[in-house]
Amino acid sequence: MKFAPHISILLLSLLAGCAQLPPRPALPDATAIAPTSATQLDQLTAPLEAEHPGQSAFRLVVEGTEAFVTRVQSARLAARSLDVQSYIWHMDLTGRYFVQELLLAADRGVRVRLLLDDMDARNESATFGALSAHPDIEVRTFNPFASRHGALRFIAEATTSFERINRRMHNKSWIADNRIAVVGGRNIGDEYFGASEDVNFVDLDFAMIGPVVRAASDSFDNYWNSPAAYPLEALDPAAVTAAGLDRLRSELRSHAAQAEQGRYAQALRADDAIKRMIAGEWPMQWSDNYRFVADDPHKVTMKKRDAQRTHVGATLVPMVSSAQTRLSIISPYFVPGEEVTAAFSKMVGNDRDVSILTNSLAANDVAAVHGGYSRHRKALLEGGVQIWELKPLPGMEDNASLFGSSGASLHTKAFAVDGRGLFVGSYNLDPRSTWLNCEQGVFAQSEPLALQLEQIFDRQTAGEHAWRVALDAGKLQWTDGRETFDHEPHASWGRRFQAWLARTLRLDAQL
Repeated sequence: MKFAPHISILLLSLLAGCAQLPPRPALPDATAIAPTSATQLDQLTAPLEAEHPGQSAFRLVVEGTEAFVTRVQSARLAARSLDVQSYIWHMDLTGRYFVQELLLAADRGVRVRLLLDDMDARNESATFGALSAHPDIEVRTFNPFASRHGALRFIAEATTSFERINRRMHNKSWIADNRIAVVGGRNIGDEYFGASEDVNFVDLDFAMIGPVVRAASDSFDNYWNSPAAYPLEALDPAAVTAAGLDRLRSELRSHAAQAEQGRYAQALRADDAIKRMIAGEWPMQWSDNYRFVADDPHKVTMKKRDAQRTHVGATLVPMVSSAQTRLSIISPYFVPGEEVTAAFSKMVGNDRDVSILTNSLAANDVAAVHGGYSRHRKALLEGGVQIWELKPLPGMEDNASLFGSSGASLHTKAFAVDGRGLFVGSYNLDPRSTWLNCEQGVFAQSEPLALQLEQIFDRQTAGEHAWRVALDAGKLQWTDGRETFDHEPHASWGRRFQAWLARTLRLDAQL
């Protein structure tokens, strides 16, 4: 039996109409708990801060295992507060580890605040609702869906409320006792920490101590108290129950027993990441010239042409423009548009090197993004911009979709300028990060860190990892020093078609 089109539209409208976002409860503003000298993290970090007044310390966290261990161990050392913000949180090996650590911290009396974008959190409403039943844990979702269950209701609500639902919170931060923070590109899920058996992402975080952590906490508070951040109790009260929390504890105990002999449990036993950073065994670089920057959470309701919608993007402009010799950009989702393409070409014309690493079509599961980028690729090359495209990691070839979430093998978002300054954050150089999603990141002036990022760029653009894209007699060419291609390497027909469709439809504004 087939439904007539108007019947289907009516059904979607009825389903959407049944799910109305409730009024946000009147809530007092909550703020980060100020540091004292009472906790172990206070005692580890306060002497270092005193030795470097006005400065903050930064460490680039490259490896997934280190990123995992740093978060878990900071949670275990926390005695006052844990504030965690994420776009995605998968309930897999690492995701459950982190849930367990938040729960254990709350059992010790630590105040836990968990702020999640609802595009992904909606699928785990029962788990996060159970967490929120703990007296010392509060979970809020940003720009939530009114419907909490069912794919059809999700589609109906997204269809009828597209202007609002289309804007997401892409920020990621992990802050323990207002003393140590980890911010950058990583969401919570196995693929972000090198734990997936399929695709693992090339990603990057900043681990930080010092006053910059308090700036990250201020940003977290701004989002937490935003009218767009709803407590789960208001959205799905049936999920916030003591019985649900008991079930979650039982599930987590079973998960912990199964994971006890895994390499991540072993890494936690073998590596005291936090103390090694504090002791200087894992180098951190101190800088008095830094800035934590985040978009206004009201970005989700701002008008299309409101200049305040792009605070992170606007802050990047002077950093990029200040380049005197070289600019290196790593952006997995790269859709420059005509204005950025012209600006980069002008920089090259003024004797400045501009180098870009992004995903190849074969490595990018969001084929629409590649379609938007590829419209400007030839113009960039003609302007002298150097481009590399990361090769796919094993298992990527058959994992394509027109619109994915974050499924490319490259996930790092970072800029380096002249070997002296850098930016690491959640911001992709594309219209979605600029105008639609809320983003954040950290700028720091530090020659050692900027040079380290440039070394990361050099390693990732080596022939074993990436193809250099160039023009040969006006035609695109890809090479890794061993093989040369005159078409998108290793990309299936399906990927090519999806990229062509997005390029033809000119979907850049949504990418």
